[in-house]
Amino acid sequence: MGDPQRLYGLNALVLNAAGGVGEAIARTLLKHGATVIAVDTVNSGVSQHYARVRGITGLAAAFTDTESMPALFKQAAEKLGSLDILVNDFPLHPDTPVQERDQELERLLTSRSALMLESCRAALPYLKKSPQGRIINIGFLRSCFGSAGESAFAHAEGDLANMTRAIAVDAAKFAITANFIQPGAVMTPESREVFRKDKELRDFCIRRSSARRLGEPVDVAKVALFLASDDAVFVSGTGISVDGGLSGAGD
Repeated sequence: MGDPQRLYGLNALVLNAAGGVGEAIARTLLKHGATVIAVDTVNSGVSQHYARVRGITGLAAAFTDTESMPALFKQAAEKLGSLDILVNDFPLHPDTPVQERDQELERLLTSRSALMLESCRAALPYLKKSPQGRIINIGFLRSCFGSAGESAFAHAEGDLANMTRAIAVDAAKFAITANFIQPGAVMTPESREVFRKDKELRDFCIRRSSARRLGEPVDVAKVALFLASDDAVFVSGTGISVDGGLSGAGD
């Protein structure tokens, strides 16, 4: 677990990586030996953000458009030479925190499902050539859901779990693992703004966490590192909650 070069020689593509959880994952994978393509939206400044970071190449792309996925992965594979690790995260945030299972949540889930499935489909020709193919799906942050949105949050996690299990079954024949990470209340630029406006939600999330604090992007990145490494070779079709013990905490 402590080997600083545990990902040496591996190539990773991390989506939504100009900041927050995606950036933390990209930098953590780099720190442990991987070469990384960090993808984000055209207006994110991702190329400039990583311009002086040796080992990470920032790539601006319209990756929230399913039709653009094949070209994106072809471009990334040409830059990397191969692809071993895919981290799927997408900048899908509701205008206001979701409080219950409604049409807005179903729209978000439908969009996420389409993007993740198309991303995996586009990545498969490259991942199946890898000796250590890894797919890691990232769930919605807890800040996407209001304090009354426990049921909606659980529904979103269940949807991600079901989709990841299906991907894992399809990928198994190629010795590729697929797992997901469900973050809790993690302080990203987006969630920071949510918590600034809704201090009651912020306090609710802290109170519900056994760690008695909000999470940081690196908390998620450390788990992504485990799932990307050889330590997780026998782990597939499952998920890890990174929420400070949210599910087991009382009010």
